[in-house]
Amino acid sequence: MKTNSDKSSRTINCSGKLVPLSTPHVMGILNLTPDSFYDGGKYTQGKNAFFQTEKMVKEGATFIDVGAYSSRPGAKHISLEEELARLSGLSELTKRFPETHFSIDTFRSEVARYGIENGTCIINDISGGELDSEMFETVAQLKVPYICMHMKGQPQTMQQNPTYTDVVSEMLLYFSEKVNKLRLLGVSDIILDPGFGFGKSLEDNYEVLRRWPEIGVLELPWLAGVSRKSMINKVLNIKSLGSLNGTTALNMICLINGANFLRVHDVKEAVETVSLFRAYQGEFSIIANA
Repeated sequence: MKTNSDKSSRTINCSGKLVPLSTPHVMGILNLTPDSFYDGGKYTQGKNAFFQTEKMVKEGATFIDVGAYSSRPGAKHISLEEELARLSGLSELTKRFPETHFSIDTFRSEVARYGIENGTCIINDISGGELDSEMFETVAQLKVPYICMHMKGQPQTMQQNPTYTDVVSEMLLYFSEKVNKLRLLGVSDIILDPGFGFGKSLEDNYEVLRRWPEIGVLELPWLAGVSRKSMINKVLNIKSLGSLNGTTALNMICLINGANFLRVHDVKEAVETVSLFRAYQGEFSIIANA
């Protein structure tokens, strides 16, 4: 099946290393927050963050996304100082895993700069620059890849009756405007994230998932973040704890639709999904036994 990912550039520049995107990558989630929707509080201690990173890398994650601000619906707003304090061990963490690519998950330009200065190589912004007017300039100055996510509203209010005339058409316009601004600033590596669960109803999420190939006209790589989200739990009437199977099912749909990154809590299962997807495409990569 041909998708937008067949047409776009197959590399991004991560700290001087050209990373090919012809094969999908698994990005493990490392939440340094006490209140994230699934694993909040588990990795706020430095040693726990290290062990979880080590586990995800061993399971096959090539990227680790580090975040210190919970963006779940209704999450508590925290100050810049508190977000930076939660990231105090970032430099030590990135130095311990020199072959792993780290991204910094933040909407604040100051935190993004701190992340890049302390070993991360990608900025992952849930707001697409909407919550910090200096973000795009910062990305351009740092010359790093940028993950631009679509979100309507803010984390504290985004799920309070979000409405669209046509969610995919509005998203296409949103991304087109963002990409144009970034290109004018000289940003070359842009990754799109549809923002499943961010200012979207249950029906919106599945319409975006079903119609994502329409965004393919932008010919940019994209990241899928469906891991253990309510778009799974509400359909299956389950809690996040039991949503791994649903996550795997939707991840496969995302891969078929051309996703270049799977952002996940469960790396082993996502790596297996990528291997099966590659077999489906006729590319066999046997996973070695641990």
